[in-house]
This record gives sequence, structure tokens and C-alpha cells, in this order.
Amino acid sequence: MSTPPTTDDRLARGLAEMARITGGHTPHLDAVDGIAPDLARYAAEFAFGDIYARGGLTTPERQLITLGVLAALGDAEPQLAAHVRAAFTVGLTVEQVVEAVMHIVPFAGFPRALNAMTVVERVVAEQREQQGTTPVPPRPGGERATI
Repeated sequence: MSTPPTTDDRLARGLAEMARITGGHTPHLDAVDGIAPDLARYAAEFAFGDIYARGGLTTPERQLITLGVLAALGDAEPQLAAHVRAAFTVGLTVEQVVEAVMHIVPFAGFPRALNAMTVVERVVAEQREQQGTTPVPPRPGGERATI
């Protein structure tokens, strides 16, 4: 029987996963770190150190699931925006992110999907402004477009 990981192990693993997935961009955790450092630590330890670090799914698959859940929950725009950025960091395309949000419509409804899509659009526009143009996957016929 193996020894359970310590809190320090979980935190170190969580911070490493978080940095890899988000590229170090965690404003919603940074914002609470001063007033509620335990909350930020719990998120790093549990969400990233325990859940994201598990096997069975790839990181891009986990991001698609996370996007769908956050979009369906509604009222999680800061977290959704952070995970849209993370989705691009781990190699997902704009088309895949859009499809993850589209997929929630029959389960969570149009209002939540429309609200989530505005977050996706905002993040894509921010990235386009920062990096030039954001490539979009090839369209049928093979031509490539940018947004």
C-alpha cells in the first residue's frame, strides 16, 4: 500500500500542473490569494494537484470537459475565460472550444451557451490583439481563415 501524498506534495504537483495548463495566467486565484490564501491553495491542490494530474484523460480532454461544465454552470465567467485561455495553451483549437460550448445547448439551454460563447469570443479577440491573428482550423475545401 502506498503512502498518501502530503499536502506539500499535492500543492507542488498542483502548482506545476496549473502553470503547465494555464501558462501561469490565474487571475481568479491570484485575486483571492491575499484575502483567502487557503481557498487558492485548495484549488491548486485539489483541482490541479489531484484531479488534473490523474491519468485516464489527456489534458485537452480534461479542458473540453471543464469548458462544458463551466459554461453549463453559468455565472462562472472569470473561470470560463481562464479555461478558454488554458484550452488554447494545451493545443485545443477555436473550433473545438466552440463545439464544447455548442454541446451544452440541449442540456443547459441557449442562454448559458450564448453567454459562454461571448466569453469565448472575448478571449479569442484578446488573444488576436496580443498575438496578431488567431488561426482557425481549415474549412471544408482546405482554405484557412483567421478570426
